[in-house]
Amino acid sequence: MTELELKYGCNPNQKPARIFMGDGSPLPVTVLNGKPGYINFLDALNSWQLVRELKEATGLPSAASFKHVSPAGAAVGLPLSDTDRKMYFVEQEGELSPIACAYIRARGADRLCSYGDWAALSDVCDVDTANYLKGEVSDGVIAPGYTDEALAILKTKKKGNYNVVRIDPAYVPAPVEHKDVFGVTFEQGRNGYKIDESLLTNMVTQNKTLPQQAKIDMIVALITLKYTQSNSVCYVKDGQAIGVGAGQQSRIHCTRLAGTKADTWYLRRHPAVLDLRFAEDIRRPDRDNAIDNYLLGEVTPEAFSVEPRPLTEAERREWLTGLTGVTLGSDAFFPFGDNVERAHRSGVEYIVQPGGSIRDDHVIKTADKYGMVMCFTGMRLFHH
Repeated sequence: MTELELKYGCNPNQKPARIFMGDGSPLPVTVLNGKPGYINFLDALNSWQLVRELKEATGLPSAASFKHVSPAGAAVGLPLSDTDRKMYFVEQEGELSPIACAYIRARGADRLCSYGDWAALSDVCDVDTANYLKGEVSDGVIAPGYTDEALAILKTKKKGNYNVVRIDPAYVPAPVEHKDVFGVTFEQGRNGYKIDESLLTNMVTQNKTLPQQAKIDMIVALITLKYTQSNSVCYVKDGQAIGVGAGQQSRIHCTRLAGTKADTWYLRRHPAVLDLRFAEDIRRPDRDNAIDNYLLGEVTPEAFSVEPRPLTEAERREWLTGLTGVTLGSDAFFPFGDNVERAHRSGVEYIVQPGGSIRDDHVIKTADKYGMVMCFTGMRLFHH
């Protein structure tokens, strides 16, 4: 198939709409179920690039959860703890496949933002992953393949209309890309910059002890940022994005936004949250909303079988002191040390950023104040 007609573009009034290959070659994607739209394919193609590169860089199965052309979360396929299973509403018993763990952790970064997401998988979608996706509100999934049983499960979702897309993993895009804006065509070389551990050698802080897990987390942060609308900042812990700040005009606002999301992710691990007793038959999205309100101090009684006592501000602050070992990535340099100050409040101990600000010395000094390790990559990762 050389082109695919779409229902409409970004909005219903934007017609006609289609995806096609400019050189007349076949599309690298095949729709196995549903009818994906314009934004669906933007999410699908951006998220596929992310998980493909993350798998290549780490050697681990990888997944992403996309909304409006930016990742709400991304993660590699490390095993789930009992706490993970509880906070992500995992109902399957027994050990889950690495690719299923990757998606569960990616979606778990920010479950509110992942509502109605587009899922991306670096590996073949299996039964474990399909069963978890079946229980979540999601628009579609892209993967290099699907087992027969997994595809059968996904075809029952959304009354048979769930979007399932297979991509050719061998597809290589042209080195030059084009984009039209207001009738004007832009052309640029595709961002094929490879992200791996070789970018992490320029440690500019006094502390130069960089554990292997922190290196993996830096790679997760950088590759996530490569496909996040700029300005963007990403907090990562144990191979999982736990806070993504996208599309902000000010970098400190990115850092604050992503830091607040990281704090919320960690607060969801609080015993009081894990022990919340929900009303019978309450749906997962309603649980997520109830938890979010609960953490804001706004209890919605109808969501619970037993009305919970809100966490006090002191309890919140005390719990957040346990958030440590976090990595922070930025798609461009930090212009001021205030970003480092805010990052410190959310347990950041490792920072990776391009460097190049006229105030680099002040940013480094702020990181040294907290004993952080900071790497300069020399590589900006703007994405628009």
